[in-house]
Amino acid sequence: MPTISYEGERIECEAGDELRETLLEAGLSPHNGAANYANCGGRAVCGTCAVEVDGAVSEMGEKERKRLSKWPHDLESGLRLACQTHVEGDVEVTKHGGFWGQKTDQ
Repeated sequence: MPTISYEGERIECEAGDELRETLLEAGLSPHNGAANYANCGGRAVCGTCAVEVDGAVSEMGEKERKRLSKWPHDLESGLRLACQTHVEGDVEVTKHGGFWGQKTDQ
């Protein structure tokens, strides 16, 4: 059973579970500030659930690639959308600063 490490918490999930939903079900959020209320609900439109993921996850799909290629994101940052990422094994997740979690240099 995969384990997600996030903000000092460890959450177990099933392989293939969506990262965003799993975090929300555990009472954690992949969003910052107002993005907790102003987000697309997991449709890969807003980009506010962008996180850094280290570990075994699904490949990036076209919807995710399209959103992360637009401002304020950058495909080269290595961020993933939690709403489009499926956990395949143990992962460590980091949320960066900024409304969209895009400030990886802080």
